[in-house]
Amino acid sequence: MTRLFRFLLLASFATAVVPSPADAQIFIARSANGTTVLSNQPVERPTQIFAVPGAPSYRTTTEVLPAKAGLYEDLVIEHAQRQSLRPELVRAVIQVESGFNPGATSPKGAMGLMQLMPQTARLLGVLNAYDPEENIRGGTVYLRQLLNKYGTEQLALAAYNAGPGAVDKYDGVPPYRETREYVRKVGSKAVTGTPTKPRTVIYRWFEIIGDRVVPKLTQDPPRSGPYEIVG
Repeated sequence: MTRLFRFLLLASFATAVVPSPADAQIFIARSANGTTVLSNQPVERPTQIFAVPGAPSYRTTTEVLPAKAGLYEDLVIEHAQRQSLRPELVRAVIQVESGFNPGATSPKGAMGLMQLMPQTARLLGVLNAYDPEENIRGGTVYLRQLLNKYGTEQLALAAYNAGPGAVDKYDGVPPYRETREYVRKVGSKAVTGTPTKPRTVIYRWFEIIGDRVVPKLTQDPPRSGPYEIVG
């Protein structure tokens, strides 16, 4: 009789003798040296999960960001403010898109922290999509463009995942399981704070005309060059 089987047998016997109001799970993983590890909490890579009737349940509602998320917090705050976005929303998009891995590449070719597709990166003026600052700048600009177009975070997130064409086609969140799950995941991780409300964004930039530098105020950001949001 293996140690694992004896453990499960004893756990079942104990719960039969001593009733308990809730059920739980035993998470089982194998360590690098081959040792079986048992825990009532999720381990890094569980290989098997066993329900143990009567044991205290493990539940958590606390969302834990990866430790490396702090490395990019200044960039998240800076570019969220520049684009009048909630930092919680930007963090949630990064977490779901790449898990805060600046070198992430999807099977479809999406790149970096906010998983920009090559064509989107080019349109946003992102030269190196694996540079965290460039990537977050481009990703937040794109997210702001989608919010301006669709007016709600839900539709903007759907367009970020499935593309604006899909949102336009269905006049709402497309009926794709991946997209609906994406909107749900990002939304649940960005619950802190007040959702972004539709509003007019004013961009200020400068155009060189002859030997003069002329300030410009528009509702659309320039195709290239620096700018700032002033309203």
